Amino acid sequence: MLDEIYFDESTAEIREMVRRLAADHITPLAEECDAADRFPEELLPILSDAGLLTMPMPEEYGGINASAQVLSVVLEEIGYSYATMGPVLLSTYSPLKIVAEAGKPHQQEAFFKSMTSKPSIAAFCLSEPHCGSDARAMKTMAVKKGDQWQINGTKRWITNGGVADWYLLFSRTGKEKNDFAVFVVHKDTKGLSFGNQEKKMGLKGGPICDVIFEDVMVPDECLIGEVGDGWKILDGVANAMRCWGAAAITLGIGRAAYDIAAAYANEREAFGQSIARFQGIGFMLADMATQLRASQLLVRDTNWRVDRELPNVSYDTLSQVGMAKIQATDTAMKVTTDAVQILGGYGYMREYHVERLMRDAKAFQILDGSNQIQRHILSREIVKSFS
Repeated sequence: MLDEIYFDESTAEIREMVRRLAADHITPLAEECDAADRFPEELLPILSDAGLLTMPMPEEYGGINASAQVLSVVLEEIGYSYATMGPVLLSTYSPLKIVAEAGKPHQQEAFFKSMTSKPSIAAFCLSEPHCGSDARAMKTMAVKKGDQWQINGTKRWITNGGVADWYLLFSRTGKEKNDFAVFVVHKDTKGLSFGNQEKKMGLKGGPICDVIFEDVMVPDECLIGEVGDGWKILDGVANAMRCWGAAAITLGIGRAAYDIAAAYANEREAFGQSIARFQGIGFMLADMATQLRASQLLVRDTNWRVDRELPNVSYDTLSQVGMAKIQATDTAMKVTTDAVQILGGYGYMREYHVERLMRDAKAFQILDGSNQIQRHILSREIVKSFS
């Protein structure tokens, strides 16, 4: 195995710890939870005891102030084990990271203490029924009422919806271009409700539903940062999460599919030799390995840059974040599809797991800013730079 030049000793140790934990506790549940579309709540205390639910928090609140690189490593290993748990952790890490970067000290203390009082997860509420990547088109509105805010709106496709303890919400506060704010809302707040759990193609077992705000009243203390900071937080902090979130999870998915395909191709024989020795299969494996390693290196380098620039990530680095998301998620889709092909009829059957990995990989080309949107933003910046 090649040395990871972007990892320090601590990061490498965390990776090994997560690998062991995932192999012992998460992987054994994957097939059953996928088949039953069941959220494995029993994992939350295990993840909490290992410190995995609170990693982005400052050390004084029980976290390790985890870097983007560390969070990426954790999510890659979780993605390898059971991809559904990747977005569950990502949707918890994102609010923690945002509050750590943009929250005021008293907000951080209240939020972090609540999140550590028991094994807790959070949710990131941005998309709406009529808009996903076009975040400026959101209609959820927060109106100041004395020392409180009244929130109305619906958020769609919210991972951890209905099971999270806290919901980090992006909302409009007015009609001007940058009239956005960020709030944290507790699950027991009056007026907060949830739609039915969605039935999905992949990532089965992962909770996802509408989160509905009807005259929800929250105090000023629930406003993260200042009024008008919402777009800055989304642009500078949240957008950088793609490289340690969706990109990292799909690295794990792709690696898992490659390992299964390579092992099968070496064991399966046809015409007196393993099928891996046939050029048609051997070249597929070579391409899978090459694209996975290229994706890993791009993700590692991007996280290295993000860690050095947060909370004000440059547009050059954000462009590379988009590249990493495209590269890793497209590679995972290609690798999982090829893995199904290499396994032939077995690949189409649940027993060999690669069909689940293929279904799971597809989601990441869509969520967290679709790959078409990422390409549109990149192409716009390229044209602008040469104008």
